[in-house]
Amino acid sequence: MLKGLIANALIVCSVLFSGYSIAQTDRTVNDEQGTFTISGTPERIVALEYSFVDALAAVGISPVGIADDKNIERVIPAVREVIKPWTSVGMRSQPSLEVIAELKPDLIIADAERHAAVYQDLSRIAPTLLLKSRGETYQENLQAAAIVGIAVNKESQMTQRIEQHKSKMAQYKQQFSNQDTIQFAVVTEKGMWMHGPASYAGGVITELGLSSPIPEQTEKAYLPTSFEQLLKTNPDWLLLGPYSDQTVVDEWQTNSLYKMLTVSQKSQAIEVSPALWSLNRGMLAAEGIAQNLEEILAN
Repeated sequence: MLKGLIANALIVCSVLFSGYSIAQTDRTVNDEQGTFTISGTPERIVALEYSFVDALAAVGISPVGIADDKNIERVIPAVREVIKPWTSVGMRSQPSLEVIAELKPDLIIADAERHAAVYQDLSRIAPTLLLKSRGETYQENLQAAAIVGIAVNKESQMTQRIEQHKSKMAQYKQQFSNQDTIQFAVVTEKGMWMHGPASYAGGVITELGLSSPIPEQTEKAYLPTSFEQLLKTNPDWLLLGPYSDQTVVDEWQTNSLYKMLTVSQKSQAIEVSPALWSLNRGMLAAEGIAQNLEEILAN
C-alpha cells in the first residue's frame, strides 16, 4: 500500500512540475531585430502600431497602452468593440517613453521602421518585439500576427483565427465577379498617394480577386500621384481616404480634363475611411475592407 501511495505521489509531482515547465518554457521567434525570447504570458502589453492592436484584438487581448496618435477614433470600431479602454502613449512616430514606463508593461510591440531608433530604450523598459508594420504587405501582416500570437502565448488561438480569416476572405472573394479595376488612394490638401499592389490595401484587393490598374511589378507601396498620372492610370473605381476636409481632388475636379476619367463619367470616385483602409492593417481591418467593397460594388 505504501508503495502505491509513493507511486501516486510521484505521478502528481510529475504532472505539477510538467505544468510548471510548460508555463515557464521560453518561446523564441524571429523578429526584425533577430531573435526574440519570452517566457510566461504577458499581461500588460503596449502596442505602438495599429496593426499590432488589431492582432491582439483578434485573440481577445486588450493592450494597456496604445500609440493612438492621441485620437481613439483612429482605432477602427471593430477593434474598439473588443478591447478595453487603454492609455494613450502618444504618437506612433514618437511615443512617450515616460508614459510607457509608467504603465509597467511586460511586453512592448514596436514597428521596425518607426521605432528602430528607440529600440534599446524600449528594451530597457520591457521585452520589445520588433515587427514590420508600416509599409507591410497583406501577407506580411498575417505573418506578423502569427508571431504576435506566439509572443503572447496564444499560438493555437491565433492560428485558428488566421484560418478563420482566410475562410472569410475566400467567401467574400466568391461574391466578387466585378472585373473593374479598383484603386485606393490617400488624399490631403497637398496631394494624392495611390496604394499599389505592394501595399496592405492593394494586397487585400488582390486577395479578394479584384484588379488594380497599377502594374503588379511596382514595388513601392505608396505612390505619389499627380493629376497627369491619375489620368494615365484611369481606374474604374477610385476609393479616396481623405485626411483633410479639403483635398487635392477638389482642385482637380475643376480641371476640364477630370471629366475624361472613368470615375467622373460613372460617378465612381467614393470616399472611404482612411483608418480602415490605410491605418489599421490587420485581420479585422481586412474583413472590414471586404465588407466595405461588397457594399460599394453592389450599388
